Amino acid sequence: MNKFARTAFLLAAIFFAATTVSAQEALKSTEEEYYDFLALQGITQRPTLNYRTLSDSVWSIGAETTTFTDEDGNEQTAEVPLAHPWQHNNLGNMRTLWQPHTASENGYLRGVPQGVFLKIYGPEWYNSFNTAAPYGQNDGALWQGKGYNTSLTAGARLEGYGLELTVKPQVSFSQNMAFDYIKPNYAGTDNDGNPTIFSGGAAEYGYYGVTSIDAPQRFGNKPFFTFDWGDTEVRYSWRTLTVGFGTQAMWLGPAQLNPIIHSNNAPSYPKFDIGLRRQRVVIPKLDWYLGDLELRCWWGKLSESDYFDTIDSNDSNLISGVSAAWSLPGIFKGLTIGINRTMLSKWSDVDAYSLFRIYIPNMHGGNDKNDQRFSLTFDYQLPIAGLEVYLEWARNDFSPDMDFIIRYPFHTQGWTFGARKAFDLPKSFKLGISLELTFLECSADYDRLINWYSTFYAHHIITQGYTNRGQWLGAGIGTGGNSQYLGIDLYFPKGFVTIFGQRRNPDLDYTMYIDAKNDADNIKNGQFNAEGNIRCLLSFGIKSSYFITRSMLLSGSYVFTDERNPLNISKKDRSSNHRYNNSFQLGIKYNF
Repeated sequence: MNKFARTAFLLAAIFFAATTVSAQEALKSTEEEYYDFLALQGITQRPTLNYRTLSDSVWSIGAETTTFTDEDGNEQTAEVPLAHPWQHNNLGNMRTLWQPHTASENGYLRGVPQGVFLKIYGPEWYNSFNTAAPYGQNDGALWQGKGYNTSLTAGARLEGYGLELTVKPQVSFSQNMAFDYIKPNYAGTDNDGNPTIFSGGAAEYGYYGVTSIDAPQRFGNKPFFTFDWGDTEVRYSWRTLTVGFGTQAMWLGPAQLNPIIHSNNAPSYPKFDIGLRRQRVVIPKLDWYLGDLELRCWWGKLSESDYFDTIDSNDSNLISGVSAAWSLPGIFKGLTIGINRTMLSKWSDVDAYSLFRIYIPNMHGGNDKNDQRFSLTFDYQLPIAGLEVYLEWARNDFSPDMDFIIRYPFHTQGWTFGARKAFDLPKSFKLGISLELTFLECSADYDRLINWYSTFYAHHIITQGYTNRGQWLGAGIGTGGNSQYLGIDLYFPKGFVTIFGQRRNPDLDYTMYIDAKNDADNIKNGQFNAEGNIRCLLSFGIKSSYFITRSMLLSGSYVFTDERNPLNISKKDRSSNHRYNNSFQLGIKYNF
């Protein structure tokens, strides 16, 4: 290696090391999903185990030790970042504004980083157009109805000496054009013809299933703008202990598309949280490594949409939650076990009991005024094989004792299962295959034994259901349905291309409990048709992102959806009615 080559090698090593440190990414952003894909092969490591927000999503590329001979003939070593497809693109890393020369090893002193750091987010402009019906999920406050939809997101993060301030709001617009939807299951007038509390709201635009869910099928009859604080918060961290207040979106568990307990599908809400970020656990003196631990507790305020009821006193609910995860050591390395639990309470009833009821081990909630859910997560990663398998198993109502659990442990269950595989291809190309299955249909005992209409994201006490401002807090497919997704990703130095297919049934609980029971009177006449009325969405799409410059990312996608029985009504011969939707998306983002 000549002198010029050696110098170039060292400069390249320093450059890449400087530009791949502390990449802090928003949930489900192109950059975060790229880093998460690299984690499949061990090129980077996930910074979280189970609880994820923008502030927790801090990524860095792994390094390998390389040996070379310097100009004097001496053998030297250097830490060089691992190669990856986008290594020459700007992914928007944290920039050092000031750092003292007296900082301790790794830039930390007394448990907090020494210096001041800045990251600028975006600006990012997203646009979509749906030709026939709403389409979109995991998009925060944006509601992608029929017609044109757009959102603009930008912000900055300033961090220094343990204090963190992030301001990253979202402004969105929905054209909200008219389309046919299922008749809401709310009455606009009583038996005497007087308006009910749902008149002008849920009676015109509300949900068609159980009457304790604030999930409008259409948000009024006019175009509208929305301002949302998005990923905004203030935080203080000391080592891995962290406490913060803000509105950052939260993602629980390993699911890529439909986490059951919490996602970024709904608008943000104000919350306070405290806990431990991913932390190595070692027994002192014995130097026994017990794995990595993560723990987070939070309390937040949920809001009702403008299209539910006219009662102002019930517009808010308290959500309290706890999330814990343990990444096992030794022969179980790569396996992470987590648990999530959330509880909804009426905001008007907030007291010490409702705030801390979630930490009481007793799981029986049958006579409680709270609405609770929990899930167990299992995530196994094998980087040497580029493989990940995961499962989230959840329940939304708890059995009174162990006897009930033994007799039927599947009561009110829901689950998401997924698998991912990464492959190396020539010329810095990488291929990924993803499969995810989600099942949220009501358990069989409700239909056959209890004869009680229920669904996963509803509870008769909390009349707005498991939503915030009219959108689902958990899986974006909504309550009572199922989804099967298969995607193929191709990453290359200038971007990526994904092709995918998805089949899903929205809220089969509605079909099985309301539609089937309404048909009971027609069985004698041989006109039973609930099975033929089942609604199904079959989607096929392609999406891509391309770095048109080192810092500017252009994204686009097209999704075709064949919606069968869009009104839950089939033809007389029980064949499907069809509604065809074409969804076009275009976005542009600049990384500073």
